[in-house]
Amino acid sequence: MMPPARVATTLVTGPSAGLREAAIAARLAPAPIPTAILLEGLADGRSLLAASDTVLIQRIAPGCLCCTGNLVLRVTLNRILRRPPERLYIGLATTEHLDQLRSWLSSAPYDQLLELTPDLST
Repeated sequence: MMPPARVATTLVTGPSAGLREAAIAARLAPAPIPTAILLEGLADGRSLLAASDTVLIQRIAPGCLCCTGNLVLRVTLNRILRRPPERLYIGLATTEHLDQLRSWLSSAPYDQLLELTPDLST
């Protein structure tokens, strides 16, 4: 039996939630594929993203995702990966610990579940 395909995962950075969300919206496939979007921070009321049958949107409180927010990120990510999407976008409020977060996502067990793609910077 072949192992399941890893989820193509893109870390999205930028100066504002609106710009990060617009960048993700612009990359959503015209032919919908199962996509999960994990956003750090609150919506600003002008989001171009909308949940649907093929798009799952989860938000977590802002904070350092590799330090204080690690548990919240891990729980939310594990919930998303119970029924893995084909694409995953993780929108980050800050790039302060981007390398540590990328390393964490590349370590067990996520190394078998996620395929990190080049970052998307707005």
